[in-house]
Parts: sequence; structure tokens; C-alpha cells
Amino acid sequence: MPTSPSLTRIAQIAIAVTDLERAIAFYRDILGLQFLFQAPPGLAFFNIDGVRLMLGVAESGGAEKDHHTSVLYYQTADIHASTAALKGRGVAFESEPHMVANLGKVDLWMAFCRDSEGNLLGVLSEVPV
Repeated sequence: MPTSPSLTRIAQIAIAVTDLERAIAFYRDILGLQFLFQAPPGLAFFNIDGVRLMLGVAESGGAEKDHHTSVLYYQTADIHASTAALKGRGVAFESEPHMVANLGKVDLWMAFCRDSEGNLLGVLSEVPV
């Protein structure tokens, strides 16, 4: 069993929005961020010097523990080993590692857990195809 989760850098930040098209225009046209792609359902991605910014339409009516705040996504080379190491340290995952998108040269895998304050955290891995 791995002893370290090996989280290497912040790879993605998610921001909840209410109007995706308006938010895309703001981040792309006003802030001048590099637009990468838009994906259903209700997601848009930008590049900021190698860190992805994900804009996502906030779901309403969620549980009280769900905050409409940013989500930090920590990158790891091996999502399965890292989630196992974190579980070994008592972290409960809300979702097991799963592929969320094929980005051409890599498959994007994610898993989600919460920190000690109830904030959602993502663990991601880009697996070469």
C-alpha cells in the first residue's frame, strides 16, 4: 500500500456560475484567458499557465454540505495509488476514481473527497492513451 498520496500540483480550479455563456464571455473576452473547450453538461474550460479553470453551472437544491465555492483539483500521476494512500489516512471518498473525458492524448480521471471543513476536493490524473 502506498504511503504517500503523491499530489504534485494544483491542476484545476472549478468556479460555480449561474450563466455559463455570460461567464465564458467574461473570462475569455474581458480577462483574456485562453479558452480551451466547452463540454456538456454546462462546463467550460480555460488555460492559465498550465492550470485549468473550469466554469460550471451550479446545481441548485443540493445538500447543506455543498458550498458554491471553488474546488481545487490536485494532480497525481497514479490516481488509484493516491486515493488508496489517502483512504489509508482516513479520507472518505464521495466518488471512486473514474474517467470523465478523453482529451485526445490522455484520459482524464477524477475522484472526489472532502476536507476537514466539508470543502469538496478533486484528485485528478491524466492517463496517456
